[in-house]
Amino acid sequence: QLQLVESGGGLVQPGGSLRLSCASSGFTLDYYTIGWFRQAPGKEREGVSCISRSGGNTEYADSVKGRFTISRDNAKNTVYLQINSLKPEDTAIYYCAAYPTLQAMCVPSPSRYAYWGQGTQVTVSS
Repeated sequence: QLQLVESGGGLVQPGGSLRLSCASSGFTLDYYTIGWFRQAPGKEREGVSCISRSGGNTEYADSVKGRFTISRDNAKNTVYLQINSLKPEDTAIYYCAAYPTLQAMCVPSPSRYAYWGQGTQVTVSS
């Protein structure tokens, strides 16, 4: 079964940057669309970004457009989320997730994703 492991979270000051990684254990990610989600205390899990199998299609939540960049390196079985210009409201647990598909488009809806990582905490505070 596909297992995903996130890393790269931490405590950062407002305006800072982080790069989150999502790595697969034992399975190639070539056939999976990958999404990044986040959940802040007391809030629902929200889709942040997603990337199609080939990397040719990406989607972003309005709240992160221009600040977050998703990318993937299928040779390394890893998907990245570069987060710039961090704001306190970006504080959350960030999860990556995957679903297998033949489609060229990605959908940042949590209900589509079958496999989830354990999450990595991102805290933005001065």
